Amino acid sequence: MKGGTFRSTQWDPFLLTAQIIAMQSLLYVSLGIVMCFMEMIVGDGTNHTLNHLFQYHEIHVSDIEGRLVICAFIVNSLIGSFALWFIVKRTKMCLDFSCTFHFLHLVVCWWYNASFPSNFSWWFLNAICVALMCVGGEFLCLKTELKEIPVGYAALNQKADV
Repeated sequence: MKGGTFRSTQWDPFLLTAQIIAMQSLLYVSLGIVMCFMEMIVGDGTNHTLNHLFQYHEIHVSDIEGRLVICAFIVNSLIGSFALWFIVKRTKMCLDFSCTFHFLHLVVCWWYNASFPSNFSWWFLNAICVALMCVGGEFLCLKTELKEIPVGYAALNQKADV
């Protein structure tokens, strides 16, 4: 008889690639939407461009524009937690996907700016965002994974009906 097969998974590179692409796409779209929404609320009349998403010099607290960028990234981390819960659905993989998103964001920012990010504020914000996204995603996934599994007569009847 074969050993336990609880949560046995197989390495599926197509699934992982699709999940990474879905996470990147969803988080960049949501970041853009959050930025536009915050601009509408504040009504500061600034024109948000890709610079606000990818240029690391935009992350500062000296004016309202920089604070909006910081708030948008933090809100987007929380949205990322729900994306992890919806797309990845595994507590063990939340850290991997959080770090993958932010690593690819680093690569895109490096390419976009044609220089490696050297601002402390950029690194600090991204570290906080990784932590928020990972912990939030782990909390949501763990809550789902630890739901009671119905056992007993009612559960057997439901399984037989399917």
